[in-house]
Amino acid sequence: MVNEGPNEEERDDTPAPETELQADGSVSVHPSVSIDPSLSVHPSSSAHPSALAQPSGLAHPSGSGSENLSVIKVSRRRWAVVLVFSCYSMCNAFQWIQYSSINNIFMHFYGVSAFAIDWLSMCYMLTYIPLLLPVAWLLEKFGLRTIALTGSALNCLGAWVKLGSLRPHLFPVTVVGQLICSVAQVFILGMPSRIASVWFGANEVSTACSVAVFGNQLGIAIGFLVPPVLVPNIEDQDKLAYHISIMFYIIGGVATLLLILVIIVFKEKPKYPPSRAQSLSYALASPDASYLSSIVRLFKNLNFVLLVITYGLNAGAFYALSTLLNRMVIRHYPGEEVNAGRIGLTIVIAGMLGAVLSGIWLDRSKTYNFFMTGYLPLGFEFAVELTYPESEGISSGLLNISAQVFGIIFTISQGQIIDNYGTKPGNIFLCLFLALGSALTAFIKADLRRQKANKETPENKLQEEEEESNSSKLPTAVSEDHL
Repeated sequence: MVNEGPNEEERDDTPAPETELQADGSVSVHPSVSIDPSLSVHPSSSAHPSALAQPSGLAHPSGSGSENLSVIKVSRRRWAVVLVFSCYSMCNAFQWIQYSSINNIFMHFYGVSAFAIDWLSMCYMLTYIPLLLPVAWLLEKFGLRTIALTGSALNCLGAWVKLGSLRPHLFPVTVVGQLICSVAQVFILGMPSRIASVWFGANEVSTACSVAVFGNQLGIAIGFLVPPVLVPNIEDQDKLAYHISIMFYIIGGVATLLLILVIIVFKEKPKYPPSRAQSLSYALASPDASYLSSIVRLFKNLNFVLLVITYGLNAGAFYALSTLLNRMVIRHYPGEEVNAGRIGLTIVIAGMLGAVLSGIWLDRSKTYNFFMTGYLPLGFEFAVELTYPESEGISSGLLNISAQVFGIIFTISQGQIIDNYGTKPGNIFLCLFLALGSALTAFIKADLRRQKANKETPENKLQEEEEESNSSKLPTAVSEDHL
C-alpha cells in the first residue's frame, strides 16, 4: 500500500518493495511504472486529472534523478526548508517597507520628495512585472535550490549596498541597493506554493504555504515596528546617519546569516514525492513543454482569471496602504512615526493570524473561496488547485503580477488623492475596489483538481472500474499494465 501522512519520516533510501495483485483483490503500487504513450504531456487546463495519466502510470521526468515515483513519503527536512525560506522572505519584505514606514525621516535626510521615497517601495512592484517570466522559466529549468540561493544572495547584496548611502547626497546608492533587493523579491515571492507542493503531503500543503507566506508578512510587520524605533526624527544629519547605519548593519548581518543557512539547509526536492498529486506532476513534466502554451492554457481557465483579478485587487490595496500609511498618519498627527508603525504592525498581525488559521482550515475543509483574511497564502493554494497540473511557479507568478500592477496603480492614485483631497477620500477609493474584489470572488468555482488527483488512488480507481462494469459477478481480471 502507498503511505501518505504528515508524520511519516524518511527513514532510509530504500524504496518500498514490489508487490503483486493479491488474492483478496487488494492492490499494491508497482515501483516500475510508465506513462501511457497515448497520453499528452501538455494537458489542457480543463482536463480532469484522471484523464492525464493512468492512476499509477508515473514516468520519471527528464533529469529528475533516480528516485522511485511510486513511493509516497514525506521528508523530515521539509519543515527546515520552509522555515529557512520564510526567514529570508521576511528579511526581504522588511527591506521593502523600511523606507515607507519612516517616509518623512528619509525625505528629510536625503532631501527628496515623498513621491521619491514612495518609489523605493514601488520599485519592488515595478521590477517584478518584467522579470517574472524569466525567473519562472529559471525555476522550471534549474529548480528550487538555484532560485533560493539566487534570491537570498541578491537580498544580502542589496542590504550591504545600502550601507554606502549614509550621506544625504548618496540617495542614488540607496536606490541601487533597493533595486537589487527588488530583483531578489522576484526569486522569492512566487515560491511558497511551489515549496509546499514539492515538500509537503496532501493534508499539509495549505499549512506549509501559509507558513512560507507568514515570513513575508512578519517582515512587513517588523518593517513597520522597528525603523521608527531605531531611526528617531532628529534634525542633526550626522546623528541621523548613525541611527540609519545601525538599521542597515543589522539587516545586512541577518541577510548574511540567512544566506549561509540557505546554502546548508535548502535542497532541490525530497528523495520521494510527498503526495500522489506531486508524483503525477513529476510524471507529466516534460523538458520540451511549451512555456507560453502553459500561460495560454491558464488564461483560458475562467476561474483562474477571476482569481487573478480578485487577488490583484486585494493584495494591491494592501501594498498601497502599507506604502502610504506613514504619510496618512503624519498628515494628521505630526511626530507620531512610532504610532504609525504600530498601526501598520496591527494591520499586518491581523492578516498573519488570518493567514495561519486559513491555511490550517484549508488543509481540513478545502473551502478555498470562503475567506478574505489571509488572502496571500489562500490565493497561491487556490491557484494551484484550479490550474493543476500546470507549474505552481507560473500560476503564483501571474497572481503576483496582478498584485504588483494594481499595487502601483493604487499607490500612485491614492497618493494623489491624499495630497489633493485628504486621507478619507483616498481610503474610500481603496474600499470601493476591495468591495469589487469581494463580489468577484463569489463567482469563482472551486474546481479542486489537485485534490481530485490525490484522491484517485489505484484502489479507488479499481473500485470505480468494477462498479461501472456490467459483466459477470466473478472477480474481474486486472492486468499488471492497469496497476
